[in-house]
Amino acid sequence: MIYLKLFLAFLQVGLFSVGGGYAAIALIREQVVDTNMWLTMSEFSDLTTIAEMTPGPIAVNAATFVGTKIAGLPGALLATAGSILPSCIICSLLAFIYYKYKGAKTLQSILKSIRPATIGLILSAGLSILQYAVFSNGELSFSSFDIISLVIFVAAFIILRKTKLSPIPVMLCSGVIYLIVNLIFQGGIL
Repeated sequence: MIYLKLFLAFLQVGLFSVGGGYAAIALIREQVVDTNMWLTMSEFSDLTTIAEMTPGPIAVNAATFVGTKIAGLPGALLATAGSILPSCIICSLLAFIYYKYKGAKTLQSILKSIRPATIGLILSAGLSILQYAVFSNGELSFSSFDIISLVIFVAAFIILRKTKLSPIPVMLCSGVIYLIVNLIFQGGIL
């Protein structure tokens, strides 16, 4: 039964995550945290970070990780298959349709109308992760506010927007800076 649940959960993610990996993050969170409760929100934040840093599509990396954690190798294979199956089928059909009707105005109009939904999904995922990074356990209260996380986030965001640096070194540096600052101020060094 768990194998079928894993397959169907990631089949939904693969089917409805229009716009790529970042757009899939909100859908993955809904399946693995909210609906099936396979991970806590803290574990999901870690999963998202790892899935972004490792080579390959975010949804596939997440499916493989969750599948392995929940049901071992068979779970990883089924969750990954569920994640990529819709893309394989849809891309094959869309390639055929696009090749046949690429000059049609209706097709161009449809492609333009999908963009706002993609931006909304990416924004939703980003705000969710930001909430858990800046507020302890996601509680929106002043007492759980972490100014260090917010400063590091803003600095990393500005660096990524103003330079052509790869996100991976920026993420690694952000993690190291956060660790050092926490050791200094909470570890009793200062």
